[in-house]
Amino acid sequence: MRMSKLFGRTLRESPAEAELISHQLTLRAGLVRQLAAGIYSYLPLGWRVLCQIERIMREEMDAIGGQEMQMPVVNPAAIWRATGRYDAPAPGPALLRFRDRAGHDMVLAMTHEEVVADLLRSEVHSYRQLPFMIYHIQTKFRDEPRTRGGLVRVREFTMKDAYSCHADFCSLDEFYERIYQAYVNIFQRCGVQAIAVAADVGVMGGAASHEFMVLSAKGEDTLAICPQCGYAANVEKATFAKPAGVSEAERPIAKIATPGCKTIADVAAFVGVPTCQTLKALFYTTESGEIVLALIRGDLEVNLVKLANVLAGADLRPSSEDTLRSAGIVPGYASAVDLSGFRVIADDSITLGSNFVAGANKEGYHLKNVNYPRDFAVSTLTDIARARAGDRCAECGAVLETPRAIEVGHLFKLGTRYSEAVGATYLDKDGQTQPIVMGSYGIGTGRLMAVIIEENHDEHGIIWPADVSPYPLHLLSLGAAPEVVTAAEQLYSHLQGMGYDVLYDDRNERAGVKFNDADLIGIPWRIVVSRKTLAQESIEIKNRSERAGRMIPLGQLEAILASSVAH
Repeated sequence: MRMSKLFGRTLRESPAEAELISHQLTLRAGLVRQLAAGIYSYLPLGWRVLCQIERIMREEMDAIGGQEMQMPVVNPAAIWRATGRYDAPAPGPALLRFRDRAGHDMVLAMTHEEVVADLLRSEVHSYRQLPFMIYHIQTKFRDEPRTRGGLVRVREFTMKDAYSCHADFCSLDEFYERIYQAYVNIFQRCGVQAIAVAADVGVMGGAASHEFMVLSAKGEDTLAICPQCGYAANVEKATFAKPAGVSEAERPIAKIATPGCKTIADVAAFVGVPTCQTLKALFYTTESGEIVLALIRGDLEVNLVKLANVLAGADLRPSSEDTLRSAGIVPGYASAVDLSGFRVIADDSITLGSNFVAGANKEGYHLKNVNYPRDFAVSTLTDIARARAGDRCAECGAVLETPRAIEVGHLFKLGTRYSEAVGATYLDKDGQTQPIVMGSYGIGTGRLMAVIIEENHDEHGIIWPADVSPYPLHLLSLGAAPEVVTAAEQLYSHLQGMGYDVLYDDRNERAGVKFNDADLIGIPWRIVVSRKTLAQESIEIKNRSERAGRMIPLGQLEAILASSVAH
């Protein structure tokens, strides 16, 4: 490809709105252009990278028996409802609904669990057809309220999503190890150091989940990682060893005045106890208007994801003071003692200690010596605490680290949630009807491209791993001398005849501009033809990761490329 004809241009400066280095470089290298918030056009160089990523995905999916297909983007849930083939009252969590300009109800697929389940119902009847995996690579849409980071968080994107179908959980568990390794292979081939962490299953449901994460100081996810034993989880899922509280004989409950003390720190300091001997009461309102009390020991924090999961994925928001007062709750002085009519979700830390200080449900007063279960009841006692830096690993006791990271892939053991919803069953060996067991596995291609750049760049630009580079070779012709132009043109034709894809910088630009653009675009091998090289009957060749090039006789180029560059 001649750069004089290449659609898209490089930029000298980074756009002001680009914070992540990948966002800056995708724009500066002419890979993408933004059309609207979270919506990008991929220019030819960027599209070639995406195609390389998709090629790697296809090779790894096919290697474990995956079958590629294509599923619809628009209206799957609407079709189900209209035909009576799907009796859910509304689209599931993997679907996004909106109205078009004519007011018609449109449904765009974000993932395709429901679509696959519907196909299973019509296409699978016997255990002999199981197991298998299908996948597709397709445009997705997400009603993203806050796009950021260029390709990291967008509204329209391409995803490789795969779905495995099994007769039982043993089969799913066995296949899970294979898809896990396939993902490891994909990220390694893409030049990305991804780590697998335990993840929250959230609204997807299912038995287990892993996310593949790439550490990044500007990532949106926070992990809990043990440097000692290797435990790793998203903080939304992470467990940790909760420290013991104050343990002493239970004493009679007593009300004390605590004027102006509304925070845990204020109360603990006023009463003269550590924060671990207090109980924190937090109120949240669900989308249906229910007020829920989350109770936790005062030295810990509530994990909203864990809390929402206890409440079947409820959408929670902090209750306003007006809402609480209308319900008879005293903001800042509430507790579960003598409070009725509310669901109380308590963290199990309330069992690690005794004689707690808690709200007295009266302005300016708290209670001393509150003990569970003597003085109050809870609806659910479970883990709703958020892991933090400095907490101890539940596995080995070492101090946890909490780095930031970007998610690049996920694996879900869905189980039978989606198949049971639509009646996707098969007949087992005994002729008995059984629900099909499913797994779901996804990687966003654009986000992976961004993370590749995050992991592979220097101060000059991108350093593409060979397997995903838009071209393997970047040929530069320096100067307008006829003999240089002729030699570069001949070499360009010769390289193409050898089967290499070449980006040929034939522009009438200064050498400095061409060198800068070559470093910015980041193709693995740069070949230079100039008066200097011709005078020595040589060419200059340089790997993008090297600091300087080297002169080699032109006759050695073919052998060097054969040993270093894939066709």
